[in-house]
Amino acid sequence: MAQAAPPMVTPKSVSKYGWWIPAGLAPLVLYVYGPTFGGLVRQWFSDPNFGHGSLVPLFSAFVIWKRRRLLACLPLKPSWVGLPVVIFSLVMLVAGALGAELFLARSSFIFLLAGFVILFCGWEHFRAVLFAWGCLFLMVPIPSIVFSQITFPLQLLASKYAGYALALLGVPVLRDGNIITLPAMSLEVAEACSGIRSLMSLITLAVIYGYFTESRVLPRGLLVLAAIPIAVAANGLRIIGTGLLVHYGNEELAEGFFHLFSGWLVFLMSLAILWAFDKAMRAVVKT
Repeated sequence: MAQAAPPMVTPKSVSKYGWWIPAGLAPLVLYVYGPTFGGLVRQWFSDPNFGHGSLVPLFSAFVIWKRRRLLACLPLKPSWVGLPVVIFSLVMLVAGALGAELFLARSSFIFLLAGFVILFCGWEHFRAVLFAWGCLFLMVPIPSIVFSQITFPLQLLASKYAGYALALLGVPVLRDGNIITLPAMSLEVAEACSGIRSLMSLITLAVIYGYFTESRVLPRGLLVLAAIPIAVAANGLRIIGTGLLVHYGNEELAEGFFHLFSGWLVFLMSLAILWAFDKAMRAVVKT
C-alpha cells in the first residue's frame, strides 16, 4: 500500500514550531560567542574611547520594545535567505578569530541576528527592526587600523586649530606637529586628546537624540553629520582653554583633575551645541 510522502520542510513550516528553535539555539550562540561578548564588555568599561558602547544594546532593545505592537501584527513569513546570512556570519566569526580581528568577530554577531530574524520571521520583521539592528554597529569599537587613521589627523587638526587661536589671543606659541610649545611648558595633543572619544560618543548620542526628537530620516542624518564638526571644534576649544590657563595661570592646570573635568565640560558643551543645532534646524523648516 502506497504511503504518503512526509511533508517537505519549508521556511514557512518553521513558524509552526513557535519559538522553540531559536530558543534552543540561544545557549549554543552564547557558548560560541561567549569569549567575544566578554572581551567586548570588558572594553566598554576599560577603554574610555568606547564607553558609550554599553548604551547601544539597551537603546536598540528599547526601539524594538516600542515597535512590539507592530511586530506582533506582522505575519510570520520565514525565508531561507536568512540561512546564507547565518553561514556568512559564522564565517566572519571564524575569520575574525583566526586573524585576531576583533571588529570582524564582534560584527559577525550582528549579522547572525539579521540572519535569524529573516530565517525565522521574514523580511517584514527585519525591515521593522532595521534601525535598531543598524544601531548595534555603534557598540562595536572600530578596527585599530581605522582608529589610528582617524586619530592622528584629528590630533594634527586640533593642535593646528589651537595653535592659531592661541596666537591670535596673544599667547606666544610654536607648533610642531601635535606639540604646542608655550613659554611655560609644552602641550602634547596626545591620542586621548584628539577628540576621537567625544566624536564617537557624540555620534552615538546624536543617533539616540535624533530618534526621540525627529521622525524624519533627513533631520536625523543631519544631526549625526553635525556631531562630527561639533566634536572637533569643542575639542579644539578644550586645548585652547588649557593653553590659556597654563600661560596665565598654573602649569598644573594642564593635567590632573582639571584635565579630566574639562573633558566632561567640553562634552556637555558639545551636547548643548547639538541641541541648539536641532532647534535651529526646526526653526528653518517651519519658516
